[in-house]
Amino acid sequence: MTKNKKNFDLILIGGMVVLPELKIEKLDIGISDSKIVSLGDLSGSKSKEILNIDGLIVMPGVIDSQVHFREPGLTQKEDIFHGTKSAAMGGVTSIFEMPNTKPPTTNEIEFKKKIKIAETNANCNFSFFIGASKNNINMINKLENLSGCCGVKIFMGSSTGDLLVEDDENIIKILKNTQKMIAVHSEDEYRLKERKETFKKKKLSVHDHPIIRDVTSAVQSTKRLLNSAYQAKKKIHILHLSTSDEVSLLEANKNIATCEATPQHLFFCSPECYDDLGTFVQMNPPIREKSHREKLWEGISRGIIDVIGSDHAPHTIAEKEKDYPDSPSGMTGVQTLLPIMLNFVNEGKLTIFDLVRLLCVNPCKIYDVLNKGKIKIGYDADLTIIDLNKEFIISNNWIASKSKWTPFDNQKIKGMPIFTIVNGKIVMSENEIVSQPSGKVVRFRN
Repeated sequence: MTKNKKNFDLILIGGMVVLPELKIEKLDIGISDSKIVSLGDLSGSKSKEILNIDGLIVMPGVIDSQVHFREPGLTQKEDIFHGTKSAAMGGVTSIFEMPNTKPPTTNEIEFKKKIKIAETNANCNFSFFIGASKNNINMINKLENLSGCCGVKIFMGSSTGDLLVEDDENIIKILKNTQKMIAVHSEDEYRLKERKETFKKKKLSVHDHPIIRDVTSAVQSTKRLLNSAYQAKKKIHILHLSTSDEVSLLEANKNIATCEATPQHLFFCSPECYDDLGTFVQMNPPIREKSHREKLWEGISRGIIDVIGSDHAPHTIAEKEKDYPDSPSGMTGVQTLLPIMLNFVNEGKLTIFDLVRLLCVNPCKIYDVLNKGKIKIGYDADLTIIDLNKEFIISNNWIASKSKWTPFDNQKIKGMPIFTIVNGKIVMSENEIVSQPSGKVVRFRN
């Protein structure tokens, strides 16, 4: 496809390459200066390093566009070093991290603190959301333009941390004051407060979690949010869909809204997951009944759902072992994102091209990422190399996250990342991290 270059930093030999034209071809990939510079037969070329990947599939580097790495302030749960190590172990080459740290990422000082930590400690590429609050609305257009900012995050319903913008007036102000994508946790805070009050005198178990944070709390919020988006004439991105109703709602409003689902909402369903895993499968918005899971899958197959993000939101085992409702919501996910989705590919629930669209192409489209998401000359050499036939049993011992647990513990899957290549460097090789942290800030078109 291109002229052979005589000297490369890295050549990948014999991989089955997933190309932007929705086809797979056996091609060598030549990498220099962290870029893809050649695709074709490179058998006569020289390189500092050559990796034979015959029989393996090469995807564009996987992007996890929703993670919570808890640094600063909550590093007993997670930090940027362990979170990005976990990402690279799972084949993820770039992460977008959320602002509900302590203190929250709502100003330039806190944002630049995270960038500085990541520049030293990140095992994959990184960017960070600015958190929208009622106090920084007038500054949000400046904050979103900080280097390394992927977008703005709104919590319409309270979850981990103190960030909350629950009213339409302030949401519309934020939408009008921003240019970058707004990602939203869509649960109606007014409804959540009412529900908590209703249930506060009852003896509760984790089975009550999807009843308290009910379907109406999600749907009501998403309807309000869509109305606000139309008023502000601003596109929005709705995170972690959990209800069948929202899939239908978003299908009718694709002109103004994109959306995400998580592997856990596609894998688990209520009440069985709470029977088996208790508070370790508790998250916001909750995992719901099978009918909602089926509709989410319909949303995947019909192209209504645009992105799969892990919503990696770890807590310590001791915290998760608390009785509900004292147990916190959230679970690990960045390391299991790709393996669980590859298993779905093997089960025939989606194709490898669907997977690349959901994990690589669309995150770049939605957030306007520069030079990632495709295997193409001139693009960043972020590559995820997978073996669709490899069988593996996920275990807590395998998890590199600081919290060392996964709701998928003891789950047998088929399909695994074998190599993670970040900026042209092999970072993960056959379940081992083989390089020092060298992640770079993700760049955006605006």
